[in-house]
Amino acid sequence: MGNFKGHALPGSFFLIAGLWWAGKFSLRYASCRSRTAGATASRALQRRLEVIEGSVMLSFSVIGMLAEQFVADGPHLHLYDYAEQRWNHLMNWQHATMYLFFGLAGVVSLAVHTTGAAPLALDRMLLAIAFFTEGFLFLYHLHGRDMLDVHIHQLLLYAIFGGALTSFLEVFQRGNILLELLRAALSLLQGSWFWQIGFVLYPPSGRAEWDLKDHNSMMFITMCYCWHLAFSLLTVAVVYCTVCWVVRSRSKRAQPMEMGLLKASEKELESEEDV
Repeated sequence: MGNFKGHALPGSFFLIAGLWWAGKFSLRYASCRSRTAGATASRALQRRLEVIEGSVMLSFSVIGMLAEQFVADGPHLHLYDYAEQRWNHLMNWQHATMYLFFGLAGVVSLAVHTTGAAPLALDRMLLAIAFFTEGFLFLYHLHGRDMLDVHIHQLLLYAIFGGALTSFLEVFQRGNILLELLRAALSLLQGSWFWQIGFVLYPPSGRAEWDLKDHNSMMFITMCYCWHLAFSLLTVAVVYCTVCWVVRSRSKRAQPMEMGLLKASEKELESEEDV
């Protein structure tokens, strides 16, 4: 993660996860509100979506761990450099550990929704632990950095621990649409803020455009964080409204067909009674 690409990769993962969660939970909620049988998402469909989600989460985690370990200047699975008598690329190891816990969450999700042997709430529990571990690791690798570098990572912690809290609450309030959409928004916030960190600390142009010791830069970046939060909430709201509108439109088109089938069945019953 010590470069722009290292921040863009997890940022992209969290952006995809946030959009996926916003769409999936909005679809389930809108379908449950619909009265038509054709618009109601079946349990089989929901289970398939959960299996897809677990598989993608596991794949992203494996990609992240391999990227952290086997980049050109990575540790290549060597934790200690005996020649130099020092730890070897601990920052890469910390980031790989973060990916590891999200991979475990993906494995548990697959086990819960494919075998049925594990409790249903276990997938949310492991997801909460993955978010907490991510924040815990980031909290303790900011020592000795410049003021703006520390501040911009501390702002990221709010989104991370917020995701951990909402996921933990879902263990007891599964299916709560507010908690689910909040988790989606916080994931989008994480993703966009990872990209922002990359642009601030490792600008693609190669030139240091930010004064990392200027207090005004801290004030601006704090305000920028609020803009990212607003963008995340607005994105989730747009996805939710769009999904609800599509489901409602399909439901209205399905109602005349169901009424036609009902009338046809009533006519058949009347003809049988006449006979």
